[in-house]
Amino acid sequence: MIIVKNLSKMFPLSSRRETMKEELTHLWNKREKVRSLFALQDVNFKVSPGELIGIIGKNGAGKSTLLKLLSRVILPTSGEIVVQGRVGALLEVGAGFHPELTGRENIFLSGAILGMRKYEITRSFDEIVAFAEIEPFLDTPVKKYSSGMFLRLAFSVIAHLKSEVLIIDEVLSIGDVSFQKKALSKMQEVIAQGTRTLFFVGHQLDLLQFLCPRTLWLEEGRLRLDAPTSVVLHQRVFDE
Repeated sequence: MIIVKNLSKMFPLSSRRETMKEELTHLWNKREKVRSLFALQDVNFKVSPGELIGIIGKNGAGKSTLLKLLSRVILPTSGEIVVQGRVGALLEVGAGFHPELTGRENIFLSGAILGMRKYEITRSFDEIVAFAEIEPFLDTPVKKYSSGMFLRLAFSVIAHLKSEVLIIDEVLSIGDVSFQKKALSKMQEVIAQGTRTLFFVGHQLDLLQFLCPRTLWLEEGRLRLDAPTSVVLHQRVFDE
């Protein structure tokens, strides 16, 4: 169960200061007003275990901010989030990995962050490596990985480690076609089990409609519509 109640996130916008003199003047005189931006404002929704939720919205609508809040990467300014279970998130290439650690070490690190015991991670280890196709580079620091290798390993980790909530941003669109097909097949396998809640963000609306019966539409930081995906997409096309 996931409950989001009156959720808001505000980021300060600092004024740009071109010279050292302007910066020192600002530090000396603290009376300058701090401007701010609400990335999300008064968002409310509930999600039952096993639901598949799409998220759409233009750039700057608040999609990534919502995902980071759900995955506990950042904290809300106000409001409440209740998430029951462990959260596995693929928000951007390399997120959650330590660049100086090897692929092997980062697999165990990711599992530990999810609250898994070593034997649980070990049980899925061979599957993770085989799916990611990085075995020759398993003991190489991930800072030397290409973006494609990063992506394969990151997706494989969250897909195979047993988190109850799976969050996938549109990062999958940067993978090659063969990997996208492989990742989609794995997502379908996970969905078929019916035990994991999925949040999926993507600009490929046909894929969104295929995967997610329900969609949240964010606009300028607010939840404009929470409805069946076909209804949301129809309304979006009608508005445009």
